Amino acid sequence: MSWVGAHGGAGTTTLADLVGGLDLGRRWPDPSQGESGRVLLVARTHASGLRSASRALEALHSGECPAGLDLLAVVLVADAPGRLPLHLAQRVRVLRSVADVHRVPWVPAWRGEMRTGAAPKTVRSLAELAGTQLAHPKKREKTR
Repeated sequence: MSWVGAHGGAGTTTLADLVGGLDLGRRWPDPSQGESGRVLLVARTHASGLRSASRALEALHSGECPAGLDLLAVVLVADAPGRLPLHLAQRVRVLRSVADVHRVPWVPAWRGEMRTGAAPKTVRSLAELAGTQLAHPKKREKTR
């Protein structure tokens, strides 16, 4: 399966590390080149992230993407702890009207170099959707 970010910093790398699959960053997979056309579209839950997810869905539904793509779900990664403000929650409902949406909660441990503890239930359900096993928590390499 392919993880596609609707925008930079959406969380595709973290999710691909945990769940498996190919992290494509912001580009669509090309099944004609052997890349999996099974897509999980990832965005953050802030206003610009939700707008980017909407634009990506429009591109997918209008045929602006490579042929043979199958959107498994839109994955919305919390941009902050707590509940979404009403105007953002309304945008999520709009996305749900056109695609299957999975929400990943805020995970404070993901901000550091260690991924510790159990993955949120939503991430485990994404692994089931993808037909993979969750990776064990691991230490992230330090970057300078």
